[in-house]
Amino acid sequence: MPDIYLVIILLLFVFAIADLIVGVSNDAVNFLNSSIGSKVASRKVIMIIASLGILVGATFSSGMMDIARSGVFNPQFFNFHDVMILFLAVMITDVILLDLFNTFGMPTSTTVSIVFELLGAAVMVALIKLITNNISLSEIGSYINTTKAVAIVSGIFLSILFAFSAGMIVQFFSRLIFSFNYKKNLNIIGALWAGIALTALTYFLVFKGLKGASFVTDQFMTWVKSNTLWLFFASLVFWVSLLYTLVRFKVNIFKIVVLFGTFSLAMAFAGNDLVNFIGVPIAGLESFLSYGDGSILPKELNMGFLKKPVKTNSLLLVGAGTIMILTLWFSKKAQSVTETEVNLGRQDEGAERFKSNWFARWIVRNTTFAAKALQKVVPASWLQRANKSFEKVEDETGASFDLIRAAVNLTVASVLVALATSFKLPLSTTYVSFMVAMGSSLSDNAWGRDSAVYRVSGVISVVGGWLATAVIAFTVSALFALVIFAFELPAIAFLVLIAGALIYRTFRMHKKKETDKNDKEAKNEAQRTRIEAVYEETSERVAFLLKSVNSIIHASLDGLTHESRSELKEAQHELNLLHKKNEDLKSDLFHSIQRIEEDSYVGSRTYLRVFDFEQDVLQSLEFIVTSCITHVENTHSPIKAKQSAGLMSLALGFSAFNEHIQSLLEGKTHIEEQELVNQKRVLLLKVETEIAEQTTGIRQGLYNAKNSMLIFSLLLEIKDVIAITARFGKLFNKGGSSQYVHVDDNQQNSVYLN
Repeated sequence: MPDIYLVIILLLFVFAIADLIVGVSNDAVNFLNSSIGSKVASRKVIMIIASLGILVGATFSSGMMDIARSGVFNPQFFNFHDVMILFLAVMITDVILLDLFNTFGMPTSTTVSIVFELLGAAVMVALIKLITNNISLSEIGSYINTTKAVAIVSGIFLSILFAFSAGMIVQFFSRLIFSFNYKKNLNIIGALWAGIALTALTYFLVFKGLKGASFVTDQFMTWVKSNTLWLFFASLVFWVSLLYTLVRFKVNIFKIVVLFGTFSLAMAFAGNDLVNFIGVPIAGLESFLSYGDGSILPKELNMGFLKKPVKTNSLLLVGAGTIMILTLWFSKKAQSVTETEVNLGRQDEGAERFKSNWFARWIVRNTTFAAKALQKVVPASWLQRANKSFEKVEDETGASFDLIRAAVNLTVASVLVALATSFKLPLSTTYVSFMVAMGSSLSDNAWGRDSAVYRVSGVISVVGGWLATAVIAFTVSALFALVIFAFELPAIAFLVLIAGALIYRTFRMHKKKETDKNDKEAKNEAQRTRIEAVYEETSERVAFLLKSVNSIIHASLDGLTHESRSELKEAQHELNLLHKKNEDLKSDLFHSIQRIEEDSYVGSRTYLRVFDFEQDVLQSLEFIVTSCITHVENTHSPIKAKQSAGLMSLALGFSAFNEHIQSLLEGKTHIEEQELVNQKRVLLLKVETEIAEQTTGIRQGLYNAKNSMLIFSLLLEIKDVIAITARFGKLFNKGGSSQYVHVDDNQQNSVYLN
């Protein structure tokens, strides 16, 4: 039987590598968001600068490793066996949790996850020890470093408020000074602003960050500390002088700030967050080395030495930094998380990722009311000056926001994170960078009346995910520690298999999302879309829609006839997918029309008609599915055999008509317009026949009120679906002919109104 502790230490370092990969994939958003969103340089240049920042920051992180060793629990109350189980439970939980957030493109905090995982596992192991030794549970406070844990947790969550406020205030005054047309204001004020920003970054990341470097001597730090004030002013003079000189040569100095800020925040991230990924495995390695040849029993070897400060080997730090850099370059999930934050902070309109909720609507409504009230008391001259500064200008680069906001985001976030690092507080870089970006977005009027509620909903969703991270991390880590403590090697093998299966599943899910996204982008790649491409794109969409319509109607009627909840559930699921596709079409409608050739009136109308018809058919399907589900869920009397036969006969007739239209859309057939009309009339006549049959049955006392209203409703909605399907056929039957592409204005209007 293998030594369980050797297995654990090997797994700790396997999970450390995995944790570095999933952790960087999530946290890359923190330092890439502003540079990528502002398009300050090519992606390759941005990645090189961020990589250098990570490499330097990794060597500065040694002093932070104490957090994983004794920042949450008191190691002197635990033995070697306890801490090895605790550390393994933490690492398994961390990899699974972060990978899950990456898959859905949601930024979360690696700091919060590791702190609450350590807390959860430590509490569980402490409880086991107390219960096993028949000690009062009130003693658990001795096992947990409550003072440090409270300081860490409160610092993390208070950072949300401070970061948002700081980003909002700094951005407001920066925009007030420079306006959106900032390139005309790059004078001495611009050089001074940028110089202060770069000095702050230099001060906190070099002078303060040096304290954690594994290669810095105590004598050098003493010299830096005694000369800090002079070094600060020397840095300020240097940067302001250099930047003012560059301004004279027409250099955009804010590009320098953003690129330096990218380097700085990447460096702060590595210095502050590297402990989240390798702190636990390194503590585990030190514990394993202290165990030595096993001369002391694992349950008798006290871990009190973990309280002593230690400087981690520089080679380990550089190795970890290298893995982080490789992940930064090759992780697709890192790009997904970055897109979420850029989307929430972008200056322009477009498809909103998040739907509104009641809390977001309440916040936006009351904020709007407060803003109107404030405008009444602020002098008109001040408002006029402010409004002029906040007048947006056309950005030809296609950037999500400009360099002023990018510089604010990076500077404020870097200073806050580096300040926390200097005090050895593992502040969440995700919380700080995200909330700074959201605060600056709000202050910069990026959240207009048409987008505010969706952006606020997005922020609420992300913050809600952060709170969920804490709860899930604590609970799952505690559960894993309990299982490992109880079953040891079999439990370890089982949990490792579970982790592997979950990671593989999320990998497949993310790959499918990326494939769908790439397919969509490929269709939108051309700046202008010819009319033939419009018909091809929309006909494929409508063919899928009609196929789903047919399936939903059959599943609904079958579910109603057989009182099958599973069939009705499947119909509801398909309908939800169609609603999602309709939301996507609505989001893309404006930009799709923009892409069409300028003289293609018909192409624009085609998009609008498809959207119009699609909404109509979804309303009818919604009523059909809901009516059938309500009837079955309320256990009303089943419909009669004759009614069922009539409905299914009508559904079969519709299927044939529907499939004929699908063949038309796929280019497999052509229908004369009169033939299309005739097929529709036959079906509509059948609907009228069924309505007449139902009316007769009512007079004969065969059907009650609920039964009758259900059947009438279904027949009338199916009638509408038939009519809409025929309109699709008419649209694309004409659209496929050359005469439809080249019509004059009068013909265009008549085609749309038919």
